[in-house]
Amino acid sequence: MKKLITSFALTALAGAAGAQTQWDLPTGYGVNTFQTKNVQQFAQDVERLSGGKLKITLHPGGSLFKQPEIKRAIQGGLVPAGEFIISGLSNENPIFGVDSIPFLATSYADAKRLLKASKPVQQQVFEQQGIKMLFSVPWPGQSLYSVSPINSAQDFKGTKMRAYNPATTKIAQLLGASPVTIQLPELGQALATGAAQNFLTSSASGADGKLYEQTKYFYPVNGWLPNNVTAVSIKAFNALDKDTQSAVLKAAAMAEERGWTESEQVDTNSIAVLRQNGMQISQPSDSVRQALATIGKQMTAEWAEKAGAKGQAILSAYGQ
Repeated sequence: MKKLITSFALTALAGAAGAQTQWDLPTGYGVNTFQTKNVQQFAQDVERLSGGKLKITLHPGGSLFKQPEIKRAIQGGLVPAGEFIISGLSNENPIFGVDSIPFLATSYADAKRLLKASKPVQQQVFEQQGIKMLFSVPWPGQSLYSVSPINSAQDFKGTKMRAYNPATTKIAQLLGASPVTIQLPELGQALATGAAQNFLTSSASGADGKLYEQTKYFYPVNGWLPNNVTAVSIKAFNALDKDTQSAVLKAAAMAEERGWTESEQVDTNSIAVLRQNGMQISQPSDSVRQALATIGKQMTAEWAEKAGAKGQAILSAYGQ
């Protein structure tokens, strides 16, 4: 009997030692995007660093929750973790939209400074909602494509500029163009039929969507570099033992550093694809640069008014 009890106890201890926490992590982005690949590597790193105590299963492409639903699913306890574009929450709180203020941060270095300034404030808001930010990774900057050369700000006037949200609609209007609401999958057809003549999107979208087939001019204005955030329920995070929490945080730090490097490489590679396919790549003229900077100052001031004291604190920390 004693031998049997000992054997049972050892089996129970082995079972306890092998106990594994499992998290589902939805994202709205496709499996082949660099963002999703980075989150998948994060999941693998967590499992390795935690000695298998935490396994994260990634659900890409909106297969578990659609992109706009993910943050609320974490907040409501429907899923322990997820990835989402933080500026998609700007209607909920303007603080979440700071990285998408047009022409505020127009380089990776500036975008990193802006993240450093905004992350503590955003984290404070998230914590009140039961959410913990783990890491943030930007998409390549939103740049200017055109079917005709844009040599000065005057060249926008009378053109049809593709818009996809209130900010891009306003940019078009301030440039004297007519905003035309067109989503990315329909953009190629719209360009082919003359429904749009210029637009802002990333180098990666242009390369992946073969937009070089309809446009011939690309200006890397890097209007803004919007961040994807991977976050976790504070309740789920606090349920982990200290060593596993440390594993998650270490893997998150690795993912953020890796993701920024990969984003910049994707930008470089995508611009090379555009060039190889006949697009003329050139820096914007002083006239265009000044017009965009003026728009940026106006829209930054409007955002600051909406965001109040917290928004002003971010801009002050950023150096505006």
